Amino acid sequence: MKQEEKKKTVWSILDIAELGVMIATLEVGKVALEGLPNVEVVSFLIILYTMYFGQKTIVAIIAFVMLECMIKPINIWAVMYCYIWPLLSILTYLFRKYRSIWFMSILSGVYGLLFGALCSIVYLVLSGPQTALAWWIAGIPWDLVHGIGNFVIMLVLYRPLTKVFNRYCQQKKSAIG
Repeated sequence: MKQEEKKKTVWSILDIAELGVMIATLEVGKVALEGLPNVEVVSFLIILYTMYFGQKTIVAIIAFVMLECMIKPINIWAVMYCYIWPLLSILTYLFRKYRSIWFMSILSGVYGLLFGALCSIVYLVLSGPQTALAWWIAGIPWDLVHGIGNFVIMLVLYRPLTKVFNRYCQQKKSAIG
C-alpha cells in the first residue's frame, strides 16, 4: 500500500521545501541587488539550481516570475522574464556536463552580454526590427555591466556554493536512500 501511495505523490515534502527555498532566494537575491544597475544573482542562482535540481528549476522560475508580477507593476519586462529565465535554465541543462568554474563563468557572462538582445525580441514582435535594434544598441553599455557582473559573481561564488550543494546532495541521498 505504501508503494502505491509513493507512486501517486508527484511532489514530496522535500521537493516543495526545495522549491520554496529556490523561489525565496531568487526573489531575495534580486531585491538585495536592485540598487546596483544590471548586477544580479538571479542568473547565478538559476545556473546553480539547474545543475543541482534539474528540471525542477523551471517550476521555481515560473513561480519567481509570478511573484515578481505580484510585487511590481506588470510591464513589458514580465513578458521578457517568461522566456529569458527559462532559456538560461535550458541552456545550463544542455551544458550540465561542463561544470568547470571557467565554463560556467563564461556562460553566465555571455548570457549577461546577450540579455539586451534577448529582451529586444519583444520589441521586434511589437514594433519591428528598427525599434528592436535601436533598443538593443542603446542598452549595450548596460549589457556590458551585466555580463561582467555575471562573470565575476559566478567566478567568486561558484566554488563555495557548489561545495555546499554537493554536501547537501550527499546528505539528501544518504537520508533518502
